[in-house]
Parts: sequence; structure tokens; C-alpha cells
Amino acid sequence: MAKTKPSKSKSSKTPVAPAVASPDAQSKAPAIDIGISDADRKAVAQHLSVFLADAYTLYLKTHNFHWNVTGPMFNALHVMFEGQYTEQWNALDEIAERIRALGYNAPGSYGEFIQLSSIKEEPGLEKAPDWREMVRQLVVGNEAVCRSARKALDVADDADDDPTEDLLTQRLQTHEKNAWMLRSLLQ
Repeated sequence: MAKTKPSKSKSSKTPVAPAVASPDAQSKAPAIDIGISDADRKAVAQHLSVFLADAYTLYLKTHNFHWNVTGPMFNALHVMFEGQYTEQWNALDEIAERIRALGYNAPGSYGEFIQLSSIKEEPGLEKAPDWREMVRQLVVGNEAVCRSARKALDVADDADDDPTEDLLTQRLQTHEKNAWMLRSLLQ
């Protein structure tokens, strides 16, 4: 008997990435048959692409703030931001490789990330915000990553895609903890 799940109402203004399958139709590789339908693999890859764009934009913002933080919290935040961006950098590869394992190309350019991300970029060259604003923006950014992870998790759950669910659950734990720790600095 097929497993049925209740329909979840999802109102979303989140962009959906165009999924480009790989390998192309000319390939001699066998078709992907991992127990997830083509339509479900495509939907999961599209939502993972948005999640990847948010995660990459947060990584870049965190790294920017690591370089440009000043003030009485300099040392503590410089070290904290480095730990967070290093962890985020390593996770990006896992997300992109999951998209590839599903048979789709991962976004990989600034233009694609800007188009897909819900997180606003923060310039660093001309004027960086003060440390409090940096921390506030990273709280908001980590929470945005959590929201895109949850949307992708819903789609992965509907597709019975356990590896993607596991990946997203781990990322949620990390980003929720980062948001809490950063928010604590402002309280």
C-alpha cells in the first residue's frame, strides 16, 4: 500500500531554481533510478538550490563581517565569525553534491545565488556596519537559511528522500544554534 501524506499548504514567495538535469540526453550513462521519481528529484533539487543560495550568501556575509568587524567585541566576534564561516563553507559542498546526486546541476555563480537567495548582500568595501548590526544581520540570515531549509525539508519529506531530510535536519540544528548564540550577544 502506498504511503500517503497529508497535503501541506505552502504559501511561498521563495524563488524556485530552474532545474537542469545532468547528464544530458546525449549521455551514455544510465538513467537515474534511486527510488525517487524524476518529478520529485527535480522538486527537491530546485528547493535545495534555493537553500544553497541562501547558505552561500550567509557564508559570504559571515566571512565579510569576520574581515571587517571593529570595536570592543572585535576579538570575540572575529573568532566566532571565523568558526561559523568555516563550518558553513564545508557544508556548502554537501548541499551541492546532494543536488548532483539527484541528477541536477547545482547553482554556482554569484548571479545565480543573488537571483535565488532571500538574504540581502552586505557590501564591505565602502562602509561596514557596526558590530551590533553585523550580529543582528547574521541572526536574520541564519533564520532565513532555516526557513529555506524547512521548505526544502517539506519537499524532501513528501518525496521520501531520507538523505536530503538528514542533511537539512543537520543544517537546521547548526543554523538555529548560530542564531541563538548570535542573538544572545544582543540581549
